[in-house]
Amino acid sequence: MAGVISVRLPDGSQRELAEGTTAGDFAQLIGPRLAKAAVVATVDGHQVDLSSVLVDRSEVAIVTADSEAGREVIRHSTAHVMAQAVLRLWPGAKYAIGPVIENGFYYDFALPGGAHFSDDDLSRIEAEMRAIMAEDQPFVRHEHGLDEGLALFADQPFKREIIEAVGSGANEVDAGGSVVSTYWNSDAFSDLCRGPHVPSTSRLGHFKLMRVAGAYWRGDEHNAQLQRIYGTAWESEKALNAYLHQLEEAERRDHRKLGAELDLFSFPEEIGSGLAIFHPKGGTIRRVMEDYSRRRHVEEGYEFVNSPHITKGELFEISGHLESFGEAIFPPMEVDGGAKYYLKPMNCPFHILVYRSRQRSYRDLPLRLFEFGTVYRYEMSGVVHGLTRARGFTQDDAHIFCTREEMRGELVRTTHFVLGLLRDYGLDDFYLELSTKPVGKAIGSDEEWAEATDVLRSVSEEMGLELVMDEGGGAFYGPKISVQARDAIGRTWQMSTIQLDFNLPQRFELEYVGADNARHRPIMIHRALFGSVERFMAVLIEHYAGALPTWLSPEQVRVLPVSEAHAAYAESVREACASAGLRVSVDDADDNLKARIRKAKLTKVPYIVVVGPDDVAAQTVGVNPRSSTGQPKRGVDLIAFVDDVVAEVARRESPEDNADKSPDP
Repeated sequence: MAGVISVRLPDGSQRELAEGTTAGDFAQLIGPRLAKAAVVATVDGHQVDLSSVLVDRSEVAIVTADSEAGREVIRHSTAHVMAQAVLRLWPGAKYAIGPVIENGFYYDFALPGGAHFSDDDLSRIEAEMRAIMAEDQPFVRHEHGLDEGLALFADQPFKREIIEAVGSGANEVDAGGSVVSTYWNSDAFSDLCRGPHVPSTSRLGHFKLMRVAGAYWRGDEHNAQLQRIYGTAWESEKALNAYLHQLEEAERRDHRKLGAELDLFSFPEEIGSGLAIFHPKGGTIRRVMEDYSRRRHVEEGYEFVNSPHITKGELFEISGHLESFGEAIFPPMEVDGGAKYYLKPMNCPFHILVYRSRQRSYRDLPLRLFEFGTVYRYEMSGVVHGLTRARGFTQDDAHIFCTREEMRGELVRTTHFVLGLLRDYGLDDFYLELSTKPVGKAIGSDEEWAEATDVLRSVSEEMGLELVMDEGGGAFYGPKISVQARDAIGRTWQMSTIQLDFNLPQRFELEYVGADNARHRPIMIHRALFGSVERFMAVLIEHYAGALPTWLSPEQVRVLPVSEAHAAYAESVREACASAGLRVSVDDADDNLKARIRKAKLTKVPYIVVVGPDDVAAQTVGVNPRSSTGQPKRGVDLIAFVDDVVAEVARRESPEDNADKSPDP
């Protein structure tokens, strides 16, 4: 008689099962809907195939296709099928690696005779993949000794190199291993892989191959150049279509494209990669963003400081940035007889020097210092991306110096301030990410890191938002909370960071005199709210698809006289708007009215005001809001219109928010 085993579910409940029960059998016992959705299982924290036999006293969870973990398995399995399809279509091709990436996967190949994929090849490969999926080939795991593995992949040099790295200990995951695993889809195709995979190729099918690119083996330009195919895969056609729609929306909202179309900023080649210049309209947006932020910081008790763009290297030697951040720092300039000066990558050491400039008392604390400080980081050219990844950018940087007793209260206050200010700019869908001690890169004691991490965790939980752990993602001097914001199309952006630092005050020997007349070490909180002004502007441009709220729009009202005869009244309308503090212009060009309205719509001006003969007589305007799809409202009282737009600006709203509140004639 077969024996009985006991397994534990994630909710702590126990289930008794017959010996030999597989993870797939277990899913079926729980329910047919779960079995249909299952792709793999997690047993004692490790993912396994559904064909794996469960053991006594293990903790078992079923991973479904619509979970993030399930999607990764689907993408991994789809990558295998793509490799199989390529080898069918290009016999003799060499395949390298095919990892899962965010929202998709890729696979690298070397084609026979140095051939290259074209975009037209993608449809051929997709068709072959669908044929493989229709064949319902099971994914079957096998294990091999190193020699057997090398023989199995005798004509696949990239696979052999991976196996040799396992045996030599050069592979960090399998250092010194003696066994490698493969997955076979059929007798004709196998791939070197740890797994797990979906049960069979028929469980796949909702995918699309996206593009072809070049890549170097192991990412090293000295190695062989390969052909890379990127793809995406999802659990359903609905999920795939939603993602493809998001990509279309992202392209439409791309801040680089809109920045050029709306004449906001540019990246002249004469300046260099990753360095933006802001045109008048972009400069206006920056000024409004920064002015509002300054006002709110004053209300929150921050004091303003300024620091230079360069410094002698000694400052960053003391802080540890040269050692821990060195690759991102521009090369030094040698002046003053050989002294090395660096462009600053961070503002924090300068603020530390402000604190250290005189003796501090506990009565001076908390001391909140704030600066719009421009920093420079040597990002690799391949990762520079518009305003979101630049080499020169301005951080809204604040550093709070406080006592240990004040630490938690300041963190709570700062987090509320950060979330409130982000909401003022129209972002309101957040979760928090807690980044912990980076392995091998951190300074300071384990005890201090543990205390700092526990405090940040407690503060994060108090905010009532979802908390996600980022193990090992902290700065070299302390753990951090990152505010992750979702935009209008569901993408996640890392926004503000709040870092708790016990270490830099030690390195700079900061002190304050306590109520006991003894000297104590302050705690330092690093805080960037926008992250950088440039990146935050890019996020807002993409979030609003260029149609910024009225208070942020560089031009809030554009006045269009019907003809030259109405130009004088158009100018008086402009003066009325400008006197109320609105940013307004008059377009009295020779173009016909329809052409001028279209031009204003394309530049996403919140309010287009048309004035004709009736308006001159009645002191009214025709109002065409950006949100309008129908006829403009005629005969709107000029003063009422101005008052309504001023009120909309004060509420930090958009015409789209007030589509039903426009003044009636």
